[in-house]
Amino acid sequence: MCLGIPGQVVEFMDANQHLAKVEVAGVRRSINIGLLEDERLEVGNWVLIHVGFAMSKIDEEEARRALEGLQLMGQAYTDEIEAVMESRI
Repeated sequence: MCLGIPGQVVEFMDANQHLAKVEVAGVRRSINIGLLEDERLEVGNWVLIHVGFAMSKIDEEEARRALEGLQLMGQAYTDEIEAVMESRI
């Protein structure tokens, strides 16, 4: 099962800002944020990530609720965290 997981933007990695470093459950990963170029992302914003791509910008409350819900799913949450950790952009 593939789920979206919230991550917080901690750094932009290139001049055109298509790559960013996000923190997901204490792990920092590089993701592609090109799909959200019209969202005016800033460091500290939350995004919903799926297979290494930011799919939407979300607020902190939505991110908290999503993480709580994912943690209740047990193995699906563990699988998603592992997928984020294994992704390479």
